Amino acid sequence: MTLVNLASVLRQAEAGGWAVGAFNCNNLELVQAIIRAAEAEAAPVVLQASQGAIKYAGLGYISLLALEAARTARVPVVVHLDHGTSFEQVIRCLRAGFSSVMVDGSHLPFDKNVALTRRVVETARPVDVSVEAELGRIGGTEDDISVDDRDAFFTDPEEAEHFVRATGVDALAVAIGTAHGLYRGTPQLDFDRLARIRDRVRGTPLVLHGSSGVPADAVREAIGLGIRKVNIDTDIRQAFTGKIREVLAQAPEEIDPRKVLGPAREVAVEVIRGKIRLFGSSGRAGDI
Repeated sequence: MTLVNLASVLRQAEAGGWAVGAFNCNNLELVQAIIRAAEAEAAPVVLQASQGAIKYAGLGYISLLALEAARTARVPVVVHLDHGTSFEQVIRCLRAGFSSVMVDGSHLPFDKNVALTRRVVETARPVDVSVEAELGRIGGTEDDISVDDRDAFFTDPEEAEHFVRATGVDALAVAIGTAHGLYRGTPQLDFDRLARIRDRVRGTPLVLHGSSGVPADAVREAIGLGIRKVNIDTDIRQAFTGKIREVLAQAPEEIDPRKVLGPAREVAVEVIRGKIRLFGSSGRAGDI
């Protein structure tokens, strides 16, 4: 298989009633873990780079890692910008070879979010790059983006309809009660709101951010109500760093990074495989 755009995956996800897993790639080991898990499950997958990953590793390194993974993988791979904050950053990712971008104008007034998103769509679509946008703000912190609980607000179904018509986006991230980072309790998702959004924007796949820590039953219900892309990061980070701590506790004199990071990579593979099965995308690689 090879590099594909997000729209091609979401069309099949919509037809089959499943969701594609989108996993953050912060370093070599996590890129490898994501691809190994997707291949083991015969599933399409989204490798996405966040603001923090690009800042940490550099766009050049991240894009080369992700694009090499896509080139050699035996499953369809989307290389995606997660939470792009400006038109200029989107352009840099397009030039780097990303097949999908998210432009996050959710912090802007509605009209300005529409204008920014439409400009990105008009630029990306001619080069066959998909565009995801966000309406409503998702609480918590992801890398350099932070939204206090009191400032987070849910997506309005009527606004969602106007937004997708005005922008023509390929996917819409909605705020229905999830948050980035660790939860202080069990998240309560607003499924009634999700159903109303789906009814208003039929034909536009929906995205659930901040899905780490959301109970499996809630994820399944969200997918049943139109979620077609599910973002996971914190669950993988916890498993990865937890294994590193375990290895170093057992062998405090170990100095070979491969012997520390290798076991962490394998734990991440198992976490990602479990998410792929939960999302219903196992065995779907041949559909793309």
